[in-house]
Amino acid sequence: MQQLSSLKVLLLIGGLTFASFAMSSDLVLVVHLNNPTSTLSRSQVIDLYMGKFVAFPDGSKATPVDIENDLETRAEFYESLVGMPLARVNAYWSKVKFSGRARPPIQKKNEQAILDFIMETENAIAYIHKDKVTSDVKVVYRLNE
Repeated sequence: MQQLSSLKVLLLIGGLTFASFAMSSDLVLVVHLNNPTSTLSRSQVIDLYMGKFVAFPDGSKATPVDIENDLETRAEFYESLVGMPLARVNAYWSKVKFSGRARPPIQKKNEQAILDFIMETENAIAYIHKDKVTSDVKVVYRLNE
């Protein structure tokens, strides 16, 4: 618990530090069309992707997804979301995994694999470039807003 509280402070400081030069991201978070979640706040997305919560606001299980083969997009996502470079995010997950308290997001090879997984999995949530959004998924958060 103490580590998660420390993480919140770190994320807040990191967010304030990077707020003045935040990236202009074209990434959005999407879910299955039948997922009852229609929108998420920034803090809810952070909690899901950093392992604090494992469920959507309605209490249904959430399965966050990272892109595996596009490190640039993954780095952009975490930099925009929590203001931390990917190396720090990976180090954080190494510690959390070792403690057994949470599991990192699952990984899919590319955006098409992510879209396929989202369309098959009602509890999945993932980030993709907004130009890849189809009518088969629902946008619940935009990183640049």
